[in-house]
Amino acid sequence: MVLQEFLPRGRRAVCAAWLAFGTFAALGALADDGHDRARQAVESGQILPLRTILERVEREYPGQVMDVDLEREHGHEHDGRPGPERWIYKLKVLRAGGTLVRLKVDARDGRILGSKERPPQESREKKGN
Repeated sequence: MVLQEFLPRGRRAVCAAWLAFGTFAALGALADDGHDRARQAVESGQILPLRTILERVEREYPGQVMDVDLEREHGHEHDGRPGPERWIYKLKVLRAGGTLVRLKVDARDGRILGSKERPPQESREKKGN
């Protein structure tokens, strides 16, 4: 991880502890039934633990993870019919230079399903002038 590039030493320790706490710390922010369903999904192997997802994301999108959500989404078949539900990790990563990246990651296999980048505030202001 590249925490040392973005955080002072004391904050690195806090972030490292948070990351070590891993899956259940992030899942704890969910509503009670959602939390229970998510924990069962991790324990049964239906989804990957948050720690695994963060390690994979870090390789492609180095930076500081600012937010993580775990949601259930309804899938769609190729012909437009409703498909099976799937678990999706949604992450916000602050990259060097201030770019914020929003990622959707398949919780089952860690595949990145989509990403959106938002440039730093000052870059957006320059474009507007």
